[in-house]
Amino acid sequence: MSKKVIIIAPHPDDEILGVGGTIARLSDEGAEVYVIIATKGYPPLFDEESINIGRREALEAHKFLKVKETFFLSFPAANLDSIPSREINDEFAEIFKSIKPEIIFIPFNGDIHIDHQRIFLSALVAARPNNLEFPLFIYAYETLSETNWNAPYLTPNFVPNLFIDISQYLDKKIEAFKKYKSQIKEFPNERSVESLKMLAMLRGSTVGCYAAEAFVLVRGFYKSEKKIL
Repeated sequence: MSKKVIIIAPHPDDEILGVGGTIARLSDEGAEVYVIIATKGYPPLFDEESINIGRREALEAHKFLKVKETFFLSFPAANLDSIPSREINDEFAEIFKSIKPEIIFIPFNGDIHIDHQRIFLSALVAARPNNLEFPLFIYAYETLSETNWNAPYLTPNFVPNLFIDISQYLDKKIEAFKKYKSQIKEFPNERSVESLKMLAMLRGSTVGCYAAEAFVLVRGFYKSEKKIL
């Protein structure tokens, strides 16, 4: 049976910035990969055209990476602090119940964007090990211009303790990011192709490979009836 993996992105493109290479690798290795885009833009902060473009670009990127299914939720982007936590928790829990993922990737709780913080907490609530089925592994990913713009030592600091080699998949990650034409910026902006590539190479050099994505292991559980390796 193939692994089932869910990546939760607060906004379109977060999933590619943080997990794009790993998505490509997991799909190539036969895993079923699902993506949840948790928010949607609403006027007056976002116009209808930009909302539609973002979702269309997401689907193009996910198709390229062989994502099995994309879930678009409708929580208000940049306004998650106005939504009761239980509503977000319940939506995630329903999807988890339906998919039964073994692994989930979620944004880091120290990100400067409050949407990322709320998604982190709600995902953990939905993934509580109080049911027969729950995610066995939870990883927090980094998002350029969100994770590293917090206040280290005053807020949670992203110190990765798990690295996934994406040396063979860096080009795919970059190509997937290019599908988000409306989001790409010119270097030295962090949301540029150059910055994304350099971060992957930096993370790779940390563990002796060409390119990697870095994560914080939030929880890992090897069930007794399963092989550890």
